[in-house]
Amino acid sequence: MNDALYRLVYVSRNDIEGDDATMHREIEQILDASRRNNARAGIFGALMFNMRCFAQVLEGPRAVIEDTFERIQHDIRHSNVAVLDFKRVDQCTFAQWSMAYVGADTQAARQFALSTDADFTAETLDAEHIYRLLKAHMFEAACR
Repeated sequence: MNDALYRLVYVSRNDIEGDDATMHREIEQILDASRRNNARAGIFGALMFNMRCFAQVLEGPRAVIEDTFERIQHDIRHSNVAVLDFKRVDQCTFAQWSMAYVGADTQAARQFALSTDADFTAETLDAEHIYRLLKAHMFEAACR
């Protein structure tokens, strides 16, 4: 089925060097490019950043997500990219956002920080936990 929807959840280690201002500029560049490219490709999702790590949920057609994720993996601003989940879903949770953002100053990012230990191994991270954090944060933000 060509219009089947998929959800990819991944995490990665932040490799952006520099002070907070440099990091924020890089994140803004990531968000600007992601929002443009995702809107054009029909992908939805959310990015969470806690200064140490990234977590992202992407939703859309399988082939488009796979192509997008291939580009993401080659981005030098992060490393240790680990897919936590990639599955077919009935509907998009983040359909309102080409790329929503949850920054380090949010409760969701602080909870994510607690789940990313010093070893940063995929085995210690839970896709469903990350998905729920992002979903809850975006619901709260939409209701404000």
